[in-house]
Amino acid sequence: MEFLAAKGDYIRYFKRHLLLVLVCIIALVCTDQDYYSLLGVSKEASSREIRQAFKKLALKLHPDKNQNDPNAHDNFLKINRAYEVLKDEDLRKKYDKYGEKGLEDQQQGGRYESWHFYRYDFGIYDDDPEIITLDRGEFDAAVNSGELWFVNFYSPRCSHCHDLAPTWREFAKEMDGLIRIGAVNCGDNRMLCRIKGINSYPSLYVFKTGMQPQKYYGDRSKESLKNFAMQYVTSTVTELWAGNFVNAIETSFASGVGWLITFCAERGDCLSYQTRLKLAGMLEGLVNVGWMDCGTQGELCDNLDVSSSTTAYFPPGATINNKEKGGVLFLNSLDAREIYQEVMQHLPDFEIVSAASLEDRLAHHRWLLFFQFGEGKKSDVQEFKKLKFLLKDEHIQVGKFDCLSAPTVCNKLYVYQPCLAVFKGKGTGDYEIHHGKKLLYDIVAFAKESVNSHVITLGPQNFPDKDKEPWLVDFFAPWCPPCRALLPELRKASKHLYGQLKFGTLDCTVHEGLCNMHNIRAYPTTVVFNQSDVHEYEGHHSAEQILEFIEDLRNPSVVSLTPETFVELVQRRKREETWMVDFYAPWCGPCQALMPEWKKMARMLNGLISVGSVDCQKYYSFCHQESVRGYPEIRLFPQKSNTAHQYYSYNGWHRDAYSLRGWALGYLPQVSVDLTPQSFTEKVLNGKDHWVIDFYAPWCGPCQNFAPEFEMLARAIKGKVKAGKVDCQAYGQICQTADIRAYPTVKFYPYHGTKKSFLGEYIDSRDGKVIADLLNEKLEAMENKGRKKKSRNKDEL
Repeated sequence: MEFLAAKGDYIRYFKRHLLLVLVCIIALVCTDQDYYSLLGVSKEASSREIRQAFKKLALKLHPDKNQNDPNAHDNFLKINRAYEVLKDEDLRKKYDKYGEKGLEDQQQGGRYESWHFYRYDFGIYDDDPEIITLDRGEFDAAVNSGELWFVNFYSPRCSHCHDLAPTWREFAKEMDGLIRIGAVNCGDNRMLCRIKGINSYPSLYVFKTGMQPQKYYGDRSKESLKNFAMQYVTSTVTELWAGNFVNAIETSFASGVGWLITFCAERGDCLSYQTRLKLAGMLEGLVNVGWMDCGTQGELCDNLDVSSSTTAYFPPGATINNKEKGGVLFLNSLDAREIYQEVMQHLPDFEIVSAASLEDRLAHHRWLLFFQFGEGKKSDVQEFKKLKFLLKDEHIQVGKFDCLSAPTVCNKLYVYQPCLAVFKGKGTGDYEIHHGKKLLYDIVAFAKESVNSHVITLGPQNFPDKDKEPWLVDFFAPWCPPCRALLPELRKASKHLYGQLKFGTLDCTVHEGLCNMHNIRAYPTTVVFNQSDVHEYEGHHSAEQILEFIEDLRNPSVVSLTPETFVELVQRRKREETWMVDFYAPWCGPCQALMPEWKKMARMLNGLISVGSVDCQKYYSFCHQESVRGYPEIRLFPQKSNTAHQYYSYNGWHRDAYSLRGWALGYLPQVSVDLTPQSFTEKVLNGKDHWVIDFYAPWCGPCQNFAPEFEMLARAIKGKVKAGKVDCQAYGQICQTADIRAYPTVKFYPYHGTKKSFLGEYIDSRDGKVIADLLNEKLEAMENKGRKKKSRNKDEL
């Protein structure tokens, strides 16, 4: 009995502890739940889907609605952090690749908005199907597609934007099919809005390829918006009569473009002018739109058996006398969208390219091919029939290929499911598969970009393992949004580096073995193969950053230090020399995130401070000897002096190139001169040197940010122009006399042989390089003027 009692106690003890362990495991799983799971979205979720998921959770879990829950604040911070990371393209890439460790140098941010904000202000147009919410990666593709776009740049905090929203929705519904109506949230896309010069909200612009963006300044009524937008609709409706009707129908066979004609008679309702114009825009390039007044053209209408108002589609080659044989389609609807859809269904589908002719046709023309599995299947989206018209200026033909009829061809191209690809006129070896959205504007942008770029799709047969030429290979997965965002930037970069570097993409969902062979663990992973050398790209998703990365490979800005070269170059540096060194480990997420910024900083400091890095995985004993305890460890070794410290460690929060550069420049001897009222008068106004002056206030944040830029400027123009600084808080009278109205203000005081004006010449820039170039131009102009004056004097003598 004692044994049974003991056994019972043991079982109860075991169950209690097992329950405790399970609770701990559940808690651990919950706290370590990844950001996608927290928001309830998949890894391939779009920005719009992420916003919609976050909004739904925010309204449910917000502390304002859960005031009795002591954990409400912490729980909300988790989903808020997940949203902040996943909505940002660069942060999302870091998170996908390194997890939360890759975000350790990013502020965690403990702030969020009120419940009211998420309910009424957040994602204004995310639930409107007629309005296309454009993010940074989608904007250029949309406005360069050849279609007409009217875009609303707004801020969720702008009351006028909310006032406009109901009108913008009604306007979008009315313009549906004629004009693409878009919206850009400048709260989430600050960089895009800054680049486009958007400085007030809402800002409304019309965009069309080949046309300067047109800003709307009128009142925000639906009718005014419509009148403004319709100015840029280039489609027309032709009035027909006996003289031109027969000619129009008969010549349609040669042009391949049929006619949609509205006959207006006394009986029945006739399509309104607005509906006819809308149809002309929706069918532009595919079908001509016209109308006929049967009141004045009664005989012709009688011959066509038209007794009441109707609309008819005459396909190319239609026979007027035998309408049924010619395939004339009579339409009873008065709705533009219904008529459009019925006409689109009757337009011919894409040409089917045969396996026998494929190689020859792709070798002589550019093609956009839809790969399908089954010849009888029609195009899923009728709107895609516009592709031929929208791509005609790029001389791209559009067709279909049935993989079931020739599986070996599709296998060779690594096509295993329905997709579309661009062939660049050089046969089947030079092509690129589309991995974007199956939307008309996205496909058009892809086709235009692809045929003019030098990116190709790779596989085992053409992978550049033993190529003598350098290659940039992007390992990606089609479901990964950061991967898709990078592809257009690769195309841009490839055009700049044509003949110097080849570009290819490898789909790791198709070629898993090849990706595993190269140890690819996250997407996108972009690598440069230069024979035996392999370099991984860690920068932002922009063509400019990729070009900088390639330039850095050619002319390295960071010296890779060994224990021996560290002693020789850093510890035994010359007396006037300064070094910055990054002690890192290749496996460390924050180290990997720092690397592109470190290289960028090195280029910015070129000629002023030498920059190096030490691999502490490779040289562990040496780093331990140097008391490196964590990674990355950033140290500055200043110019040598008897009293100077051996080095200074960077403990700042921000590890971007500009913050690091500003910190480093603070340890260099100041080149610019601090001026007092007396020295300003003696040296600047009465002196014989050219001066550039930074008027600042010590409490001014932009002034503090500009200070290192001004020091860079002072060094760049040393020997030509002297640089000075005036503290407007200490010496307000000087600044008032010089007409300084904002801080910082930069002014140039050139010497022309006489005393200078207190006002000087205002310089409208805060970029040291730009100011240096501007000053050099001014000096050159002064020298040329001086030479001409001397020449005239000699001629007179």
